[in-house]
Amino acid sequence: MSPVLAGVLQLLALIAALALAYRPLGDHMARVYSSEKHYKPERWIYKAIGANPSAEMRWPAYLRAVLAFSAVSVLFLYLLQRLQGVLPGSLGFVSIDPDQAFNTAASFVANTNWQSYYGEQAMGHVVQTGGLAVQNFVSAAVGMAVAVALVRGFARSRTGELGNFWADLVRGVFRILLPIAVIGAIVLVACGAIQNFAGIHEVGQFMGGTQQWNGGAVASQEVIKELGTNGGGYFNANSAHPFENPTPFSNLFEIFLILLIPFALTRTFGRMVGNLRQGYAILATMGVIWIGFTALMMWTEFAHHGPAFDVAGGAMEGKETRFGVGASAIFSVATTLTSTGAVNSFHSSYTGLGGGIQLLGMQLGEIAPGGVGSGLYGMLIMAIIAVFIAGLMVGRTPEYLGKKIGTREIKLAACYILITPALVLGFTAAAMALPTPGNSMTNAGAHGFSEILYAYTSGANNNGSAFAGLNADTQWFNSTIGIAMLLGRFLPMVFVLALAGSLAEQKPVPETAGTLRTDKPLYTGLLVGTILIVTGLTYFPALALGPLAEGLAS
Repeated sequence: MSPVLAGVLQLLALIAALALAYRPLGDHMARVYSSEKHYKPERWIYKAIGANPSAEMRWPAYLRAVLAFSAVSVLFLYLLQRLQGVLPGSLGFVSIDPDQAFNTAASFVANTNWQSYYGEQAMGHVVQTGGLAVQNFVSAAVGMAVAVALVRGFARSRTGELGNFWADLVRGVFRILLPIAVIGAIVLVACGAIQNFAGIHEVGQFMGGTQQWNGGAVASQEVIKELGTNGGGYFNANSAHPFENPTPFSNLFEIFLILLIPFALTRTFGRMVGNLRQGYAILATMGVIWIGFTALMMWTEFAHHGPAFDVAGGAMEGKETRFGVGASAIFSVATTLTSTGAVNSFHSSYTGLGGGIQLLGMQLGEIAPGGVGSGLYGMLIMAIIAVFIAGLMVGRTPEYLGKKIGTREIKLAACYILITPALVLGFTAAAMALPTPGNSMTNAGAHGFSEILYAYTSGANNNGSAFAGLNADTQWFNSTIGIAMLLGRFLPMVFVLALAGSLAEQKPVPETAGTLRTDKPLYTGLLVGTILIVTGLTYFPALALGPLAEGLAS
C-alpha cells in the first residue's frame, strides 16, 4: 500500500469514527448543561466550595467566577512546582525556577500547555498527576462552560442570566470529560501506553552512556491531554514518544480524541438553540476548513523534491517511521486547528509551506473545530461577523438566531478577533527588535523568524505546540509567553461573556422574507470566506516574511 493511500484511508476512518460519535455525544452534552438535577458527589463539591449551583448568574458574575477560579488555579500550580523539591513522590527533582513555574502554571490553566522544560527531567509524579493532569480537566471544563454560556445567550430572551459557572464546571468534568477519559485511558493502556508510578531506572546503554527513564501515570494524562485539547506531554517528545503513543492505532485514536468534543459541541449548540440545522451549518464550516487544511498539508509533505524524498515517500525528516507522513500530517493539522498543542512529529522539520499551514491554522483562531469550548465560541463570533458583513451588503440590520447584531454586539465581536493578533504581532516585533531574544533562535533568516512567530502564535492562541528550534527556556520567553497565554485566554472570554449577556437581554426578532438564512450552504460559504479573509489576511505580512519566504525559496 502506498503511503498516500494509507494516509487517505486513515483520514476516512477518522471521519467515520467522528460521525458515529457526533450525535450521541452532542445530545448528551446538551442534556448535561440543560439538566436541573445535581448528583450527590456534585452537591458535596458545591457544599465544600460554598457555591449555590441553582443560582443564575449574569455575565459579570459569571466572568468573576471564571477569573477567580483560574487565578486560584494559577497560584496553586505555581506553588506546587516551587515546593516540588520537598514533596514526596517527586523522583528527586528540585523545585522549578520562578519564571518557569509561572510560565507552566499560566500555560496549563490557560489550556495552552506550552512547555519550556523536559517533562521527564523536571516534573515528578506529584506535579504531573496532582497538578498538570488536574488542570487538563478543569481548564477544558472552563472553556466548555464559557461556550455554553454564549449558547444560552442565543437561546434565552429578556434575561441577562447565563446559568451558573460552578455547576457548568463541575458537570463538564464529572459528566463529560471524566467518563470518556476513563475509557480512553484503558484503550491507551491496551495499546501499550504506560500507567504506573515507577521511579527512575536504567534501560541500557545509549551513545556510550547510560540511558535512564522514569515511569508515570502516562495513559491517564495522555487521554485528557488530547480529549481536553490541552497538549502537554508527560515526556519531552510528547506524542512522538512510544510511552505516550505506541502504535499507529493509538495515534489515530488520539487524533479522534482531539477532534471529538469540539465537533460534537456543534450538535450541542443546535440542540440548545432549538435548531439542529444551525449546528450543522457550523459543523460544515469547521469540516470544510479542517479537510482543506489536511489535504494541503498532506500534499506539501508528500510532494517529492529530490531522491531522498522519493525513497522515503515524502518529507520524513522529523517524523516517526511508525506513523509516516500521512498520519503525521493529519495529527499536525488536528493539533494546530485546535488548541491542543500535542505533537507526534517535529513541526520545525516540516516543509516551509507545511510550517505555514500550521501557523495559519492557529492564526485563524483555532475554530475548525478549535479547542474544547473555545472553538465553538470563536466560530460563533465569526458567524456574527459574517452576518454583519452580509447585512452591510444588502443594507439590512443583521440578525443571527433571532437576535439583532447591533453596535454593541459588533464592537464586542471586533474586540474578540483583534486581541489575539495584537498579542502575537506585538510580542513577535518586540522579540525581533531586542538584541537578547534573538539569541534563542537556532536558525537564521526566514526559518528563525518563523520560530519566534510560531512561539507567540502558539502562546496567545492557547495552542502550546512549538517549532522546537527555539530555546524558549529563558526569562524573556518564559515571562512574555506566559503573559501572552493568560491574556490570550481570558481577555477574549470577557468579550464572549459580555456578548452573551447582551444577546440574552434581547427580545427575539421574528424571521421575515428578508432574513438571511444562516442554515444554508450559501451562508456556510460566506462564513468560510469571512474566516479566511478577516483573520487570515491579518497575518499575511508576517507569514510572507517567514514560512512563505522559506517555502518559495526551497
